[in-house]
Amino acid sequence: MGGALLVAGTTSDAGKSVVVAGLCRWLARRGVRVAPFKAQNMSNNSVVTMDGGEIGRAQAVQAAAAGLEPSVRFNPVLLKPGGDRSSQVVVLGRALGDVTALSYRQRKAELAATVLSTLADLRRDHDVVVCEGAGSPTEINLRANDIANMGLARAANLPVLVVGDIDRGGVFAHLFGTLALLDPADQALVAGFVINKFRGDPLLLEPGLRQLHALTGREVYGVLPWREELWLDAEDSLSYTADGIVGRPQPPVGEQWLRVAVVRLPRISNATDVEALATEPGVSVRFATEPSRLADADLVVLPGSKATVSDLGWLRDTGLAEAIRAHARRGRPLVGICGGYQMLCRTVDDTVESGAGEVPGLGLLDIDVSFAGTKTLARPSGTALEHDVTGYEIHHGQVVRRADALAPLVELPDGEPEGAMAGPVVGTHWHGLFENDRFRRAFLGWAADRAGRHGFVAAPDTAFAAVRAAQLDLLGDLVQRHLDTDAIEKLLDGGAPTGLPVLPPGAPAVEPVS
Repeated sequence: MGGALLVAGTTSDAGKSVVVAGLCRWLARRGVRVAPFKAQNMSNNSVVTMDGGEIGRAQAVQAAAAGLEPSVRFNPVLLKPGGDRSSQVVVLGRALGDVTALSYRQRKAELAATVLSTLADLRRDHDVVVCEGAGSPTEINLRANDIANMGLARAANLPVLVVGDIDRGGVFAHLFGTLALLDPADQALVAGFVINKFRGDPLLLEPGLRQLHALTGREVYGVLPWREELWLDAEDSLSYTADGIVGRPQPPVGEQWLRVAVVRLPRISNATDVEALATEPGVSVRFATEPSRLADADLVVLPGSKATVSDLGWLRDTGLAEAIRAHARRGRPLVGICGGYQMLCRTVDDTVESGAGEVPGLGLLDIDVSFAGTKTLARPSGTALEHDVTGYEIHHGQVVRRADALAPLVELPDGEPEGAMAGPVVGTHWHGLFENDRFRRAFLGWAADRAGRHGFVAAPDTAFAAVRAAQLDLLGDLVQRHLDTDAIEKLLDGGAPTGLPVLPPGAPAVEPVS
């Protein structure tokens, strides 16, 4: 069976996903057959795999780092929050219904068997499996039923690296406290630490690293520096700040910028759709949560949502609905993606997600949408703006009526229309459409023309796949240069060191998941 380790974090967004991606890239470049694995993910950013299932987008990016196509085996359990107290549970790529936090606990035993068997299969098929934890391993209220962090590590005997984000402050307390709140058997698997996002002179950090080793008996396996250019593919929507800039805007090729406002819905999903736009020079992409942010936007994007009807109500309550309509009335371009597309339509009939029945949409596209019980999962291809395109679909909403006068956005191979174009308003169910370079350039040219930004020129050579590959290579470089890769290889070969000290107070002993 192949070697494996678990990358845990002191908090959400501490850097687990990027460390796993970096480890996968480093190992793959050395010819190691490596695969990523996240037992349980909670995210509304997801993709459709080649085997027709749905997994978290972070695991798809980690798969790319490993030189693999995405697979449902890399993320056997995905929770997609639809509200504060309920989530859709997706197991091996297929949605099995909604759960509450309490009802989900009752399903953990059966899911644990799926998780462990999937991990065992991956380990048989690969030299190394790099696992990613979820949240923090010291959520002691959830430890008894944990299948993603120390529960997984105990059941599969995985050595654990704990990542802390020094940019947040308090990293030594986070690392020490994470270890000290684990029970003795869990602590025995924590081999050491990785510090992420360090700015400044590493010599200033050395006294703290020595003290942390003296206090815990564990090594710091490396300090990863802050790199401004690492920003693609955030793990979840919480990584995007309200009214925040996406990416690192580059100067325009032409004389003018194109300003893009993305409505940050409360239950936004697949927010990563707009990242391809943000890779373009002269395109400024930022999130918006109130109407004034749309006033000077050239292009408005209404992204996907895991709670279409609820988020549609939020648009009305905040005044954003009228601001979106006003933007379209001025003839400025507006695009809706998946749930955002459904919101632009005349009516939405939802007896599946919200149970609200038929509700009025924004009425900007003469289309009616009805939610089906079975989710559409697909990786289609077609032609849009005279360019070949691919994308992926993840949605319950289905178009049940569309006005004959509406032009399609995408022509499918069988001649059927996908999406719609009506003056300045565009809608599509396809995610990933902007990752098609020629289409993206044509779309930006169309949007700039509609917005009167005639001095904007789309760069002729931006390649989204190359931008992502460069980021993954940078992650691999950072792992190689700043982590103790020899020590990490020993973890993969032999597991956690024996005889590691136990820190008080420790948590009560917990039986391993089975």
